[in-house]
Amino acid sequence: MPPPTSPGPRVSSEGENTVLITLLSESQAQVGKEFVFLGPQLECKECRLKGICFNLEKGASYRVVAVRNQKHPCELNEGEVHVVEVERITRPAAVEKKYAVEGSKISFQPAGCGQIGCPNYRRCNPVGMDAGAKVEIKTVGAKAECPLGQSRVLIDLL
Repeated sequence: MPPPTSPGPRVSSEGENTVLITLLSESQAQVGKEFVFLGPQLECKECRLKGICFNLEKGASYRVVAVRNQKHPCELNEGEVHVVEVERITRPAAVEKKYAVEGSKISFQPAGCGQIGCPNYRRCNPVGMDAGAKVEIKTVGAKAECPLGQSRVLIDLL
């Protein structure tokens, strides 16, 4: 049975999340699958389809909303990649309280504390997000517990 398809790009009900076309490996090309785009791979430098793979924003989170019937050969994935439609989604993070203003745009700064055992470590140091990444704070939540006593709050960012 072929994977579900869709008629083309859509916009969410909020008018924010435009659907983008990209290429994903077979294991990732599943409706509902979420991932963080970690950026371009050096092995793809000469690929004729790199513009489709690299049209996502480094450090941003995405969800697969449709898988199209088209496939293309891919040397990096040692097989084929599927054409998919993805939408950008919010991702959890934690920032210093003074920067936590809903709707504001900030340059994200990871905590850099080294407290890997902390329950909020991944929120304070999100995978794939570089220091200085421009992000928008969508929601502000509760205070983040910090073993070092930093004043940080839980947020969702885009």
